[in-house]
Amino acid sequence: MHREIADGVFWAGKIDWELKKFHGDEYSTHRGSSYNSYLVKDEKIALIDTVWAPFSKEYVENLGKLVDLNKIDFIIANHGEVDHSGALQELMRNIPDTPVYCTANGVKSLKGQYHGDWNFQVVKTGDRLNLGSREIVFVEAPMLHWPDSMFTYLTGSNILFSNDAFGQHYASEFLYNDLVDQEELFAECIKYYANILTPFSVLVKKKIEEVLAMKLPLSMICTSHGVIWRDRPEQIVHRYLEWADSYSENMITIVYDTMWNNTRIMAEQIAEGIHGKDPLVNIRLHNAAKTDKNDIITDIFRSKAILVGSSTINRGILTSIAGLLEEIRGLGFKNKKAAAFGSYGWSGESVKMISEGLKQAGFAVVNEGFRAMWTPGEEAKRECAEFGAGFVEQL
Repeated sequence: MHREIADGVFWAGKIDWELKKFHGDEYSTHRGSSYNSYLVKDEKIALIDTVWAPFSKEYVENLGKLVDLNKIDFIIANHGEVDHSGALQELMRNIPDTPVYCTANGVKSLKGQYHGDWNFQVVKTGDRLNLGSREIVFVEAPMLHWPDSMFTYLTGSNILFSNDAFGQHYASEFLYNDLVDQEELFAECIKYYANILTPFSVLVKKKIEEVLAMKLPLSMICTSHGVIWRDRPEQIVHRYLEWADSYSENMITIVYDTMWNNTRIMAEQIAEGIHGKDPLVNIRLHNAAKTDKNDIITDIFRSKAILVGSSTINRGILTSIAGLLEEIRGLGFKNKKAAAFGSYGWSGESVKMISEGLKQAGFAVVNEGFRAMWTPGEEAKRECAEFGAGFVEQL
């Protein structure tokens, strides 16, 4: 399947409606995804990225219906991760001598994964590839989100092929940003940024500013996942600049796990206290054992502060909370405040452990946290609410 998206520029990717997990089981894809590959036909023909390995054979077969494979002059690998390069091995079996343009780190990545001795051509920012009436301009984008990542820009058509940047895991036959449900689209965009690009926010901001300084006319942003931005493509660029700048909303997320509902009761009472103190703050509650972790992380990304709670078990914390603390440590959120809470029966170490985990994750822990013994009675419930109100005052 292919579609012409601009004069001589074709989408040649794969829509994956069945995909529910990505990066192993690390990322949930409730709305599926797509693997976007693009073919540019000019005096010379360039292929930009491929698709994920499970679709290799059908991809190469469909590509052959769009163009005689032997007439492809250049293959451009913007990023070596297998969801973009997975079909490259199958393609190179058919056209083994075709040059593959990528960054120096891209060569390492592709060789390391496929062990192919292909005709690699190393490019760096500012290098150009002449196609005839148009040129491809290369822009290195290290750590957006791998060391080998780069953008490519097609002059004349004014298209930025941005690979993972500005994308989202979102399956749609509509293909373009102006045709899909906008609420769904931006929910997937912020989830993608929060869970994948947050650790690289400083680099995201710097790279976007660098590209903007080039003053390239922009008609379209062609991502590697999800929709193509053709209607006001700059809108997602400005969103990224917002999200990269220690983003937060007037929102507090409460995340907990509970053995016998005691910590859940605490969470709900803390929420009551927060609401009583600040009725305008958006409060979100998540049981970490029952809610998709990527959705929780998205809410944490949106929040100015979080509260994390767990029962004490075996002088420790419940595994869903332990896993979440490790997730947020790796993501490196900035300028967010936090506190811990939890119930216990006899030892009660969980609150202190959570507080330490939050500090290690870079959160500003505003107090020592709050513990309640056994099932919270009326007095403990009142204290939970007071703890929530006091937390708001410390923000």
